[in-house]
Amino acid sequence: MLKIKRFMLGPILEDGYVVYENDGELCYIIDPGYEPGGYISFVDEHSLKPAGILLTHLHGDHTGAADALKDAFGCVTMMHEQDAFVYKGVIDVMLKDGDVIPLGSDSLKVIHTPGHTKGSVCFLSEKSKVCFTGDTVFDTDLGRTDLKGGSEQDMVRSIRNVVDGFANDIHIYPGHEGDCTMKYVRKFNSEFNAIVSGKGR
Repeated sequence: MLKIKRFMLGPILEDGYVVYENDGELCYIIDPGYEPGGYISFVDEHSLKPAGILLTHLHGDHTGAADALKDAFGCVTMMHEQDAFVYKGVIDVMLKDGDVIPLGSDSLKVIHTPGHTKGSVCFLSEKSKVCFTGDTVFDTDLGRTDLKGGSEQDMVRSIRNVVDGFANDIHIYPGHEGDCTMKYVRKFNSEFNAIVSGKGR
């Protein structure tokens, strides 16, 4: 089972994560938006070996500390190709839908969920039943689509065709707000339910 350390940092409390199985082993850093020192301290404390920085999308509140952490750990930075083409920072690996990122005895599957941006993705561990959803789906609402690269039509398709396929016991870890199960999303997220039911949001 994956272990997850969440960092809620910055003026809008962006959620970044360190994901790993055991102390002293490989880890990935997901969406480090602010304050690289906190990530560095945690990694050092647990003797972790960062294999890469995974970015769910290109917005600065999710990527702001990526370059500093890349320099600190000498690891690669990874982002979906559609966002990587316009991202101003350094991307070493361009991800595609369906890519699998190994992590010890587990793995993270790249799931393309455009809507918030063209290259927005979720990172899903089917074994550990956790999914890092970035700014696609939160506990009680969905990501904005009115920023550059956003698309309400794409968001509707991503929710109906992809996210609604996540089982109730999948635990989501979004880019803001709290974590929860998909069962909770289906009970309390009115924007999600409006799209799934065909009524918009």
